[in-house]
Amino acid sequence: MAETTTPTPTETAAPALTAPRREPRGYSVRSLPGFAVIAIFTFFALYAPILILVTYSFNAGTSLAIWEGFSLRWYYQAAANEAVQDAAIRSLYLAFCAATIATVAATMAALATTRTRRFPGKTMIYALINQPLMIPEIVTAVALLIVFAAIKVWTGHTSMIYLIAAHTAFCVPFAYLPIRARLETMDNTLETAAQDLYASRWLTFRRVTLPLMWPGIVAGLMLAFVISLDDVVITEFVKSAGQETIPTYMLGQLRRVVTPEVNAISTVILMAGVILVALFFRLTSRRR
Repeated sequence: MAETTTPTPTETAAPALTAPRREPRGYSVRSLPGFAVIAIFTFFALYAPILILVTYSFNAGTSLAIWEGFSLRWYYQAAANEAVQDAAIRSLYLAFCAATIATVAATMAALATTRTRRFPGKTMIYALINQPLMIPEIVTAVALLIVFAAIKVWTGHTSMIYLIAAHTAFCVPFAYLPIRARLETMDNTLETAAQDLYASRWLTFRRVTLPLMWPGIVAGLMLAFVISLDDVVITEFVKSAGQETIPTYMLGQLRRVVTPEVNAISTVILMAGVILVALFFRLTSRRR
């Protein structure tokens, strides 16, 4: 007669232990009640005024509230306006100089704060670099006005150098943040391997570090350029006579007679920013 064996409790519970475990469902903010309504209202509040501005830049009439037909009249008028031309050239020159100098300074600061060991005062250096982001812009503008006014009285020099210096100081943290973020996500083993192969520090930086951090540098340059291009508060306080930029020119026009010419200029600036960002994403995606 065959001997029967009784399964032990461990053997009986074995199938239950090997059963697939159900993964917990992830938290989704879209499941919150009213999320869709809030999102739609937010997007409408953000983009509806921009859409209205772009639409009325093609208005044939002089009214900002009455549509009188499609026309490129205000674009031609803005392009032929010598004041607009001077302000646009000055804005581009100022933004290019300030963004370039700020990006170079931010790159050196990012390398000094991410490619070194932790040292006393590192947190204070972070705070000093990001100070323009933490204090109101009007405070920075008043402080720069006081300093530069004293220098102008002392030297009698009133060139664009003051605006370039002011915009550079304000744009450094905007260029610093993406460059630092890029350096913190980079793998240090490639730089270590290059130095193990007897590459000097300069050669390692030029052949390994710089190509890897280049997308962060381009992002910082573009962000600083856009911030400098549309700055109003600091420019209004620091500029001297005859140094109008596009934002300050538009502010002056709004104080007088508002015409769709201002809408046309705003639309051109908006389109330039969109094209610049699209080109950046295109270049970085190709590089990856």
